[in-house]
Amino acid sequence: MEVFKKEHRHFIIFKPFGYLSQFASNDSKQQSKNFLGSLNDFPEGIMAIGRLDEASEGLLLLTTNGKMSAHINSQKVDKEYYAQVDGDITEAAIAQLQTGVDIRVEGEMYSTKPCKTFKLDTTPVLPKRAKKIRDDRHGPTSWVSITLNEGKFRQVRKMTSVVGFPTLRLVRVRVGGVHINTMDAGEVIEVTEFDL
Repeated sequence: MEVFKKEHRHFIIFKPFGYLSQFASNDSKQQSKNFLGSLNDFPEGIMAIGRLDEASEGLLLLTTNGKMSAHINSQKVDKEYYAQVDGDITEAAIAQLQTGVDIRVEGEMYSTKPCKTFKLDTTPVLPKRAKKIRDDRHGPTSWVSITLNEGKFRQVRKMTSVVGFPTLRLVRVRVGGVHINTMDAGEVIEVTEFDL
């Protein structure tokens, strides 16, 4: 008897603001929400590798390969985020983020691992967000790059808040060697493999 190997499929998407990182929900409160399935005709068995919360945007990898998903979700693969924060972030706050801060995760205090963090000199070129962020009339904002290899719930937002600079906009720009480059919000690209 000949056995046919199932070919896995992989996608890179730019998750727009206001979308949940899932394909459907049985929760009656979520029926009016936006789901990833509306962005493309995805194959059966597709899963998001990790999550971005509803207000976060950017790079999300999708696959039908569970082992691939587990590897990318492990602490072996870096994830880089650009966060637009409220205020002109200080060197002291950057240093705190780099060495690790205490955040609350599921009711318990958690110390984040040391991570690569730096202030961006220029505003990154990103697609316009569906919901407008407040403008500079309400005070200055600045952008930071934060690279993590852990992913606690709303971790980046909690980290910047703890050091006094709440996140206004959060965009994941890189997972391993996969970058969003010039992708537009809602864009879907099928790839043969992920360059990690």
